[in-house]
Amino acid sequence: MSRFTLNERPVSIALDPQTPLLHAIRDAANLTGTKYGCGTGDCGACMVLVDGEALRSCLINLAEVEGRFVTTIEGLSRDRSHPVQQALVAQQAIQCGFCTPGIAIAAAALLAKNADPGEEEIAAAIPNLCRCGVYPRLLEAVRQAGRVTRRQEIISAAPAPGIAAQDAARSVPAITPVPNGDAAAE
Repeated sequence: MSRFTLNERPVSIALDPQTPLLHAIRDAANLTGTKYGCGTGDCGACMVLVDGEALRSCLINLAEVEGRFVTTIEGLSRDRSHPVQQALVAQQAIQCGFCTPGIAIAAAALLAKNADPGEEEIAAAIPNLCRCGVYPRLLEAVRQAGRVTRRQEIISAAPAPGIAAQDAARSVPAITPVPNGDAAAE
């Protein structure tokens, strides 16, 4: 039985201690924000914080996190108010979203150590692969999140924290048929 703290809650997971942390998080804890991308540590989609350090959860096993603190994207900020999450939205640095949780975790770890990183430091700290090619916007998002962290800026372009995804989706106008058979937006 592996025991560690997951998103600020003590957990005990009854899996083989050699099970990759990624599988324990997704399958045993049912936290699916951490993504399985490559399984070899190359893509970074499975990035989590372990004692504040961004690590690829496909490369570490349950035995290695025994007694440690693990934070997934779900634990970074329950209401999506973390500066990195807000800046990624504000800078439109999210496309398909598959790699986004790993990127957000890596950026959060970087900004916790240095709230004013340079371009080379950002590139080194966020080695995640993104097939959508958001890198220029990602760079600006990390810079903006750093400014927010340093209290030099407030993000007003991102949606307010606490809005549930299903509620945000409701704000999109629906297409409904009108009596003459044409479609019109509500």
